[in-house]
Amino acid sequence: MTSMPTRRLGRDGPEVSALGLGCMSYMQPGEEGGRAAVGTIQAALDAGFTLLDTADFYGSGVSEMNVGQAIRGRREQAFLSVKFGVQASPTRGIIGLDGRPNSVKNFAAYSLRRLGVDVIDLYQPARADPEVSYEETIGAVADLIQEGKVRYLGVSEVGADLLRRAHAVHPVTALEIEYSLACRFIEAEILPTARELGVGIVPYRILADGLLTGAAPQDTHFRVPRMQGENYARNRETAKALDEMAAAKGVTPAQLAIAWVLSRGDDIVPLIGVSRPSRIADNMAALAIALTAAERAELDRAFAPDAIVGARYPEAVLKWAAT
Repeated sequence: MTSMPTRRLGRDGPEVSALGLGCMSYMQPGEEGGRAAVGTIQAALDAGFTLLDTADFYGSGVSEMNVGQAIRGRREQAFLSVKFGVQASPTRGIIGLDGRPNSVKNFAAYSLRRLGVDVIDLYQPARADPEVSYEETIGAVADLIQEGKVRYLGVSEVGADLLRRAHAVHPVTALEIEYSLACRFIEAEILPTARELGVGIVPYRILADGLLTGAAPQDTHFRVPRMQGENYARNRETAKALDEMAAAKGVTPAQLAIAWVLSRGDDIVPLIGVSRPSRIADNMAALAIALTAAERAELDRAFAPDAIVGARYPEAVLKWAAT
């Protein structure tokens, strides 16, 4: 198996694994689902993953409990990134946001208990609550840092303006945001701003919901426009450039897509999702893939910022996302 290198998370942040583990899928209730989740997380830790990314609303706390069980007795191996602030219905639908300072501190108290830890390494509002001053939300996290309950401030799905506003309250260590060959909107303003401020980038959805791998659209709690109907057919035509290059290099499209994100800068730590331990080595193989300048240029041409059609979220969710 390819060994796991490290990258610094932000200019003044800690060193973490070059790939992070997204823990959204580890929220199946019940004893069997918990065992599978814990086993996969522990296998990832064994393979060198340190950055574990979860949220209090993933399965209404189930993901956090599984992560907590997985790191029991090995806390020092894990860098815990936790998102908060999304209000979810019993059917997992997003029904709102809550960035009020007292709510932030309440969320943190419950996350600390579910994770079984004394401190959260990176704490971040999942979205900016439009009804609350972003400075107030960030200030509550700064208070938690002062109290020793949080180590670093993160932000998620915000544009350049909110990133600057957050950084003015307290130094931001990392920005979690969607970034992939199929979704490159951050390159215009958000990525340069993050680099100016010394903020690391933690990309998620780096396979664009399976669009870059040819996976069939999945029925989830919302329908992604870029994965529907004519949009999906056209986008898969675009993605053939990735398929062909991957075949020529003897790797999978997923591995090549991960390698492309890794190649965008040493300040980028992408999140991957792993459904079972046997998939860990496949994903880590991307770390050994080198892209030539000509290959990068070819992918840049094929996946120009406007090449993928259809929004990355439905309108009801997109209103809370960065643009």
